[in-house]
Amino acid sequence: MKETDREAVATAVQRVAGMLQRPDQLDKVEQYRRREARKKASVEARLKAAIQSQLDGVRTGLSQLHSALSDVKDIQQSLADVSKDWRQSINTVESLKDVKDAVVRHSQLAAAVENLKNIFSVPEIVRETQELIEQGALLQAHRKLMDLECSRDGLMYEQYRTDSGNTRDMTLIHSYFGSTQGLSDELAKQLWVVLQRSLVTVRRDPTLLVSVVRIIEREEKIDRRILDRKKQTGFVPPGRPKNWKEKMFAILDRTVTTRIEGTQADTRQSDRMWLVRHLEIIRKCVLDDLIVTRNLMVQCFPPRYQIFRNLLNVYHQALSTRMQELASEDLEANEIVSLLTWVLNTYTSAEMMGNAELAPDVDVGVLEPLLSPDVVSELLDTYMSTLTSNIIAWLRKALETDRKDWVKETEPEADQDGYYQTTLPAIVFQMFEQNLQVAAQISEDLKTKVLVLCLQQMNSFLSRYKEEARLYKEEHLRKRQYPRCYVQYLVALVNNCQALKESIVSLKRKYLPQDVEEGVSLSQPSMDGLLDAIAEEGCGSLLEEVFLDLEQHLNELMTKKWLLGSNAVDIICVTVEDYFNDFARIKKPYRKSRARVFVGDCQVSVYLRVGSGENHGLLRNFPKRGASGLLFSQKLVTPSAETGR
Repeated sequence: MKETDREAVATAVQRVAGMLQRPDQLDKVEQYRRREARKKASVEARLKAAIQSQLDGVRTGLSQLHSALSDVKDIQQSLADVSKDWRQSINTVESLKDVKDAVVRHSQLAAAVENLKNIFSVPEIVRETQELIEQGALLQAHRKLMDLECSRDGLMYEQYRTDSGNTRDMTLIHSYFGSTQGLSDELAKQLWVVLQRSLVTVRRDPTLLVSVVRIIEREEKIDRRILDRKKQTGFVPPGRPKNWKEKMFAILDRTVTTRIEGTQADTRQSDRMWLVRHLEIIRKCVLDDLIVTRNLMVQCFPPRYQIFRNLLNVYHQALSTRMQELASEDLEANEIVSLLTWVLNTYTSAEMMGNAELAPDVDVGVLEPLLSPDVVSELLDTYMSTLTSNIIAWLRKALETDRKDWVKETEPEADQDGYYQTTLPAIVFQMFEQNLQVAAQISEDLKTKVLVLCLQQMNSFLSRYKEEARLYKEEHLRKRQYPRCYVQYLVALVNNCQALKESIVSLKRKYLPQDVEEGVSLSQPSMDGLLDAIAEEGCGSLLEEVFLDLEQHLNELMTKKWLLGSNAVDIICVTVEDYFNDFARIKKPYRKSRARVFVGDCQVSVYLRVGSGENHGLLRNFPKRGASGLLFSQKLVTPSAETGR
């Protein structure tokens, strides 16, 4: 206490020193004293109030403890009295067994009296319920069915409660109400029929669908109540729980599956486009059904049923199952494309699940894929294998068709610029174009794979094309009068090489992404060199044909016959001019080939340069016939002739 007093005095001294730092503050000493007195009085009042509150709380607590102690003593005494009375009444309870049996019989009789009216009216209620079911009055029929089941379950419960071991009476009650279960099954069939046609019913008579849902809701409530009672008593009436809600969703599931499977109207034997038609019908049916569900059916079901979400999952699962079944069949290449295009693109597009009428309840981003990646990969492998075989067959057939054209008696067709050509390049690259367009519908990766495949097969095809051109030449050399348009078709063959080169470049530019173009180009054998080789060999064959025709006349030069008078030079010039009129129909760059015949001061020279190839050299040399001569110059693209000294 002394220490506290000293601290208080020291604090007071500091405060007074702080108040009286200037002489003019001495006039306020009285004012300071009164202010401090008020503060002191206020603090003392609060302190007294706090102490008083604590004292009141302690007093109340002590009073409650005394009261509790008294109550505990009273309870202890009461328990002792109860224990004493219980021990004394054990024998009395045994003597009241007859009373207990009488109470049980009274309870049974009371239940029988209460249900007597219903018991006698059971046949009539069964008949009325059957008529209501046949008339389609499902709600009324269900109400009467509930009355029958309530009477049956009440009697059976009383029997179970009083004498659970008496199976004879339980069997008697069950047999008397035996028609009840049949009525329940009959009513359930009617409900399932309505649910199977729910998408039609909701358009024509939505109240009927609402009635079905109400009946199912009633049964669900009864099931829950009986299961709760089972936990307490162990009694469950026959036929319970019905689980009609679960059966309802099972019926909807089977209905959707059957509906999707039933959309296949054709087979491959009856219609080559059966799968396309089948998938299109599925798309329309599923989209229409989901729109009806979202706009109409959700109004007939309680929100907690989440009917749209559940049906969406049912449709998705049914579609996945159907797509798996289709994928497991032996599909052709075009059918695989149709299936994958539908699964990977159409299903999530605005034409189906991405439709604006389904948003925002359907998020295509969270939908599971209809086909697993392994199945998709297997289908793609099958497609690529089939496509490889088809391309090989198509190219072989195109080459055979082109080979038949080479022996025709008519000249080949010419394009708008007058250059000879056959249909081979157009046929080949139209086929490539179609397959690439189809692959692009599925994925960019497949498009690139198909392009690489086309280029690979094209490379093999060109080797066969070169061999066929060589055989064509050999057949002609054995019988030079056949075929009649040999030169014109060789010109067309050379032009085909240029057309093929241009088409290959066009395909790469159109279908090959820039980021993979270089890699694909490096991985593919160079076809330009092969095409140039075919073209040069064709040009060489053309020039060889020229000199085969000129050989006799060239040999006649510088002979006695020629000196006596011969038109060999004129024939040579006319022949060369005629050939080069055909050679003018060769496209760039292969038309750079040049041939010249000189009849001049000292000699006649005939030489050729084909493309970028080497000079074939001096083929013929001979001295002049006289003071005058002939100079003939001819380009393959622009034929002309000049004469001079």
